[in-house]
Amino acid sequence: MLIYYKMKKAFTLIELVFVIVITGILSAVLIPKFNRPTLIEAANQLASHIRYTQHLAMIDNKFDPKEKYWYKGRWQIFFAKTKGSDKMWAYTIFSDSRGTVGYKGFPDIKEIAKNPLNPTGQYLTGGYTWGNIPYKDKITKEIDSRVTKNMNLGHYYSIKDIEFRGGCRNGKNRRIAFDNIGRVLYGNSKYLDSSYHGTNSPNGNHLMSTQCVIELCTVDDCNKASIDEKVRIAVEAETGYTHIL
Repeated sequence: MLIYYKMKKAFTLIELVFVIVITGILSAVLIPKFNRPTLIEAANQLASHIRYTQHLAMIDNKFDPKEKYWYKGRWQIFFAKTKGSDKMWAYTIFSDSRGTVGYKGFPDIKEIAKNPLNPTGQYLTGGYTWGNIPYKDKITKEIDSRVTKNMNLGHYYSIKDIEFRGGCRNGKNRRIAFDNIGRVLYGNSKYLDSSYHGTNSPNGNHLMSTQCVIELCTVDDCNKASIDEKVRIAVEAETGYTHIL
């Protein structure tokens, strides 16, 4: 008489250990490759926000015949790593305004653009020291509800360094502004002496004449970043056309 045995299908302890080990090895190999899609996502977002800054500048002409230095208040996008951004790279979209001490060149809460996706509660900033919108509440350590979280590139996308190259390079100053027809200005507009000229720029001209390249990097120094550790966004002179390289 033939006896048929029904085989019991199950993993042994050794087989489970092998699966765990192999999964760990694959994760260690593959996870670094995920940096690139994350960088592209960060670049797409930033390019969109640069275009939005240009849009604000074109629909909100800051010309005011009663204000001598009206051109210092143009819309701009500003990058910084401060205590207010939890010491991470973040950026803010704002238009400067004349206060009791003149144009400061840095954003206050009243100067920051509202998030069009949540205009009643959020501002277009990832947190900034002077802006009175810190990334985290000092007491609760919770993320401030007024912050647009993904604009904190360090926390949201693990960006560790940002470098400006080409036509917008201006020392450690990382910002660009736009005029009412969408042309790009670089450097801090507080130093302008007229619509496009100031003492704190080469040849006194703040109007950008060559392509600006903004690098986002997942390592501490963009100058040492490999191709998989950085992404480059270009902003063209004259037109302000923004695209990923």
